[in-house]
Amino acid sequence: MSTTQKIAGAALAAALGVTTLTACGGGTKDAGGAAASGSPKSKTVTLVSHDSFNVTDSVLKEFEQQSGYTVKVLKSGDAGAALNQEILTKGSPRGDVFFGVDNTLLSRALDNGIFTPYEAKGLAEVKPEFVLDKQHRVTPVDSGDICVNYDKAYFADKKIAPPQTLDDLLKPEYKNLLVTENAATSSPGLGFLLASVGKYGDGGTSQGEASGGGWKDYWSKLKANGVEVVDGWEQAYNERFSGSAGGKKAKGDRPLVVSYASSPPVEVLYGEPQPAEAPTGVATGTCFRQVEFAGLLKGAKNEEGGKALIDFLIGKKFQEDMPLQMFVNPVVKDAKLPEVFTKHGVVVEKPENVAPEAIAKNRDQWVKAWSSIVVK
Repeated sequence: MSTTQKIAGAALAAALGVTTLTACGGGTKDAGGAAASGSPKSKTVTLVSHDSFNVTDSVLKEFEQQSGYTVKVLKSGDAGAALNQEILTKGSPRGDVFFGVDNTLLSRALDNGIFTPYEAKGLAEVKPEFVLDKQHRVTPVDSGDICVNYDKAYFADKKIAPPQTLDDLLKPEYKNLLVTENAATSSPGLGFLLASVGKYGDGGTSQGEASGGGWKDYWSKLKANGVEVVDGWEQAYNERFSGSAGGKKAKGDRPLVVSYASSPPVEVLYGEPQPAEAPTGVATGTCFRQVEFAGLLKGAKNEEGGKALIDFLIGKKFQEDMPLQMFVNPVVKDAKLPEVFTKHGVVVEKPENVAPEAIAKNRDQWVKAWSSIVVK
């Protein structure tokens, strides 16, 4: 959820490259009518993002008409790859704003100093739990939960209750049922690993019932219970998972998959015909919360345009458009979710969290240790 790497990533991602999004009559000239692109008073503002960024044309057009800026979106692969490119071009960025760095990568971005602090207009309307950088080098834009999804029909047919917690996944009745993504190659795979770190601790400090040795012991037991690991979300969800439309076509035989809390509404929205009820459910005790941020890039050619764009990203219009475009949740207090989310989605009350600084310090060694346990 990129991140995102959320479910929308596979459904909506455009081809890698530059996409220019402009409104009819958009602001490509300055107030005097002279062409301004490329000049110090440029009316083009460039957003660098992962491939899953999307916005309704009319919503973007309204911003362009009101602000006078034309927005150009540079899509640069997944969140990690996009961030790495900005680190490599630090001080001479490819754009003005970067969107898509999440809490699993946040410390890497901040430690490399690629952002200029900016306290966005409307930040007071953002829920305080999402404001992770008190220096305002980044602004929270969306959140989403990585969770185990289950195939409702499978568990109804077998007369087995679906799992609800991480500990449940170790029980014999769920042996050989779960498929997850590789934590070394996939954002949801990493998020699921971090959920276990948040729950069980980093060895000897377990908070869970089933894993006295911390998250490593948990994964040893999960492997013994038949967890399957694949490279990425697309393969896990649309090929191996029996509950998704794609998985049914591919004859997937795993009724449990690591995906997102927003996956059930997506199955309804794109179902043909559209079902009255989501065919998949969410094990709410297995979740890790991702938060995505935007930041003003240091050395931006159009700082003022960049600031206006960040203000737009946390404005109510964009926040209410975002759920059906990127299948993530708004972070502002009064933004309303679409009916398909409220009717078919779930609210994750207590997701697991790991502090960004702890992720930054330990991510590589955690992934290496996870790989030695699960994919050796």
